[in-house]
Amino acid sequence: MSFDSERKVEQPIQVAAVVVTYNRRELLLQCIKKIRTQQNAECDILIVDNASSDGTGKIIQSITDNRLQYRNTGSNLGGAGGFQYGIRWAVEARYDRVWIMDDDTLPESDTLAELLEADARLEGNYGFLSSVVLWTDGHECKMNRQKIKKSFYEHIEFLRDGLIQIEQASFVSLLFPAKTIRKAGLPIKEYFIWGDDIEYTRRIAVRKGLSSYLVGRSQVIHAMKQNSGSNLATDSVERIERYKYAYRNESNIYRHEGLKGFCYYVARCARDLLRIWKDAKDHRFLRSWVLISCSIGGLSFNPPVEHIDK
Repeated sequence: MSFDSERKVEQPIQVAAVVVTYNRRELLLQCIKKIRTQQNAECDILIVDNASSDGTGKIIQSITDNRLQYRNTGSNLGGAGGFQYGIRWAVEARYDRVWIMDDDTLPESDTLAELLEADARLEGNYGFLSSVVLWTDGHECKMNRQKIKKSFYEHIEFLRDGLIQIEQASFVSLLFPAKTIRKAGLPIKEYFIWGDDIEYTRRIAVRKGLSSYLVGRSQVIHAMKQNSGSNLATDSVERIERYKYAYRNESNIYRHEGLKGFCYYVARCARDLLRIWKDAKDHRFLRSWVLISCSIGGLSFNPPVEHIDK
């Protein structure tokens, strides 16, 4: 037997791009086009449709591409439920890596290739990798700012490769090894919207202690209508109800990080309450009630973490 025949043949990494969508057909089509035209990297595309009513299913199923797969959840599971559904789908289908994003995410032509280059540099030993998220004007997308780990210098040797250690990111172009998902479990579907990405990435990077990184050379555009962060004090009246999920879910997040996490959350709530009375132009009592009632109500909100059977 020759040396070459004895050498172990490395199998290519199988990547699934998971895209969650709900009634944004045109943006979804742009997202799919960007994924299909990735250079120097290949992936299958798993579309999770949260029961859209705008003809999304019909148009996606008309696209001829054996890399593209589509499933309708049958009801609106929210972003949290949609990502749990899609990540479970990808891991149970035995993909090695899962690349997730919203339907308004527009990857650059080398976004995935740069993530996989970082994956190779780290030899697959990490919790998750996050792309740089820009808005449509090419500047930072404020909603998607990653949180850099204070002790990032623990792995400062990777800084020359454009990698910096982080402990929190949003679900806008994240790459996970399947082994991370099996170890940490799935996103919590009961969050519905808001905070599911914070909880999940902090569960991996902080509570599980799996080193995770921002990949500076991997970039995407987040095609949001406005480039603004979340702020209960200044957000529009019609969006106030959505903050019920924010304060309930974040109460659950930081309660699981011990006394330090709980104190941090209380301080944040106090700061936000002061901002309401300082900066809000209207509905101060309603905004204050949402904050106080939902942060307190969140103390009894304790949904389980689901895992994938080995």
